[in-house]
Amino acid sequence: MTACIVGWAHTPFGRLEGETLEGLIVRVATQALADAGVAAADVDEIVLGHFNAGFSAQDFTAALVLQASPALRFKRASRVENACATGSAAVHQGLKAIAAKAARIVLVVGAEQMTTTPTAEIGRNLLKASYVREEADIDGGFAGIFGQIAARYFQRWGDQSDALARIAAKNHKNGVGNPYAQIRKDLGYEFCRTESEKNPRVAGPLKRTDCSLVSDGAAAVVLADVATALKLGKAVAFRAAEHVQDFLPMSKRDVLKLEGCAQAWTRALASAGIALSNLSFVETHDCFTIAELIEYEAMGLVPEGQGARAVAEGLTEKNGPLPVNPSGGLKAKGHPIGATGVSMHALTAMQLMGAAGDIQVANASLGGIFNMGGTAVANYVSILERIR
Repeated sequence: MTACIVGWAHTPFGRLEGETLEGLIVRVATQALADAGVAAADVDEIVLGHFNAGFSAQDFTAALVLQASPALRFKRASRVENACATGSAAVHQGLKAIAAKAARIVLVVGAEQMTTTPTAEIGRNLLKASYVREEADIDGGFAGIFGQIAARYFQRWGDQSDALARIAAKNHKNGVGNPYAQIRKDLGYEFCRTESEKNPRVAGPLKRTDCSLVSDGAAAVVLADVATALKLGKAVAFRAAEHVQDFLPMSKRDVLKLEGCAQAWTRALASAGIALSNLSFVETHDCFTIAELIEYEAMGLVPEGQGARAVAEGLTEKNGPLPVNPSGGLKAKGHPIGATGVSMHALTAMQLMGAAGDIQVANASLGGIFNMGGTAVANYVSILERIR
């Protein structure tokens, strides 16, 4: 336990008309410092998570954070990227600076503006997170990739359409209470289960309700070493922070097992000295409903091939034994690539501080986070606990 989250900020996610990437970054940086009660002058390092595989004409974005305050001028600032796990990569980079005693306070920002990019170009940009040599020509972009994964899973373990619809319905129901969520509507199981004009098939067995959203948004957290955190108003400590990287080509792996995800969870739980059952809730990376289904198995909630049990038996409902995505997940909240992992950490800290409003999980004491880039290529797990 070397660092804590001591403050945070979060914009709404969605199609944010009239916003700029710079404006989103500056807003959450300013608000997170204010929430933490930390002066800009006391920040030692800045880390920006920004995917920018073509979504922004402005590259070299790390220095934009400095626009939040003149006192941030001449601070160390770096941009990190690890596909859809970019936000968590930024958080973990901040933790490393504190663990190395190179920083006492780190400001971490994650941001993306995607909706100003034409639809076809969005698909091409996202496919840059695949193994281009073998996977870039798959129809449907990343939805096509996960559509193939879903089809293979169905072939191996049977039709899982009911389970995917239950996951989508659960996350949309949870998202109603999240003021930051892009879609705040309880779509219901029947709508998610039925192919229709409003819920068309997208790729393989995946329908629109199985796919996360194209989004704009930003989130920020302020990290501090434990001694500093205990002098501030709140402190949510990292019991564990693990990063596991797997092969990029799907052809070199059994993608139905998400082995990098499983490794990251195994290491994180061991590092924290707990079992999965000790967690109060999990925020997991449901870029597509099939991903959440397989992640149940990879985290050890149910055995391989039995992911459907988790939703059929209510294990992952908000009032179940292990609530998964009480925020609504990427499915309802939205998925602005660089912001997602930072958002997961901010919302988990809110839960543990009892400040999550209508998405609050009762008696939350330990929160787990899984954020992945690509098809479980970049795998990040954090386990958080309130200590003040």
